[in-house]
Amino acid sequence: MTLEIETIVGGLLKGDRRILAKAITLIESSLADHQVAAQAILERLLPHTGKAVRLGITGVPGAGKSSFIECLGMLLIERGLRVAVLAVDPSSNRSGGSILADKTRMERLSADDRAFIRPSPSGGTLGGVARKTRETMLVCEAAGFDVMIVETVGIGQSEITVASMVDFFLALMLAGAGDELQGIKKGFLELADALAINKADGDNRERAGIAQKDFETALHLLRPASPNWSPPVLMCSARERTGIEAIWAVVLKHRDVMTASGELAERRRGQSLAWMWSLVEEGLRDRFNQHPEVQRHLLQLARQVENGQLPPTAAACQLLSILDR
Repeated sequence: MTLEIETIVGGLLKGDRRILAKAITLIESSLADHQVAAQAILERLLPHTGKAVRLGITGVPGAGKSSFIECLGMLLIERGLRVAVLAVDPSSNRSGGSILADKTRMERLSADDRAFIRPSPSGGTLGGVARKTRETMLVCEAAGFDVMIVETVGIGQSEITVASMVDFFLALMLAGAGDELQGIKKGFLELADALAINKADGDNRERAGIAQKDFETALHLLRPASPNWSPPVLMCSARERTGIEAIWAVVLKHRDVMTASGELAERRRGQSLAWMWSLVEEGLRDRFNQHPEVQRHLLQLARQVENGQLPPTAAACQLLSILDR
């Protein structure tokens, strides 16, 4: 196994796509020996990561996220950059997710050797999918990809998860913001480093301009997450390929500002520490669930709680006390 790990690490650092696929398969595997090998590979690769631009993208339904990502990806490739697109999809265990459909819609991008599109593994919890996406991101960075685009396929908690693993979080919006602002959570706007009104073309351009002003007003009422950055609201059209370069320029400007202030390094350190604690919590939960004594008593205690015979707090204390025996 040691020899195979060395081969995989060497291949990844040379940008071998076949080796990249093999490494990601190890990361996504639930087999114990595969997980051990994956962690050994990640440890070897860590010094070769961290140089890529990490961009998270979410969007309201119908915002044209796939078209936008393909348009942005092709722009970056034309500029000589290598692009990896990953997805965080907590809904994949229920519906199969939509990233595979997205991949077929990104025909030009997925066909280019300088791009790599990877769906999140199906059947995973949000925490598990996020862990695999983070590790896949590191492997892709070590393999020489310059820009990591992490897409939220699901909604809600997945947006928070993606924001916690990227440097810049972009929210794609649509025209008609005046009618929709009430339905958009405050936390959603607070996560964004920039908003982009997509489909600002044709007859929709005027409505997009109105939406831009509405969102600018909404953002002015919120305290910026960073003292060094105020999220701008931009307009773009993936169909006409307009406004995309301006959005990328904002991403690069944000990176320069955050790097100069030291905030980028601080954010990444905080993300790594938070990731460690989330893995600790996930591991403790798995060990708890697999404990034979817990399994023996869990069903009976759960029934007592359901029937109102035992308070949830008492049941939880009894289950946790098993670990002290």
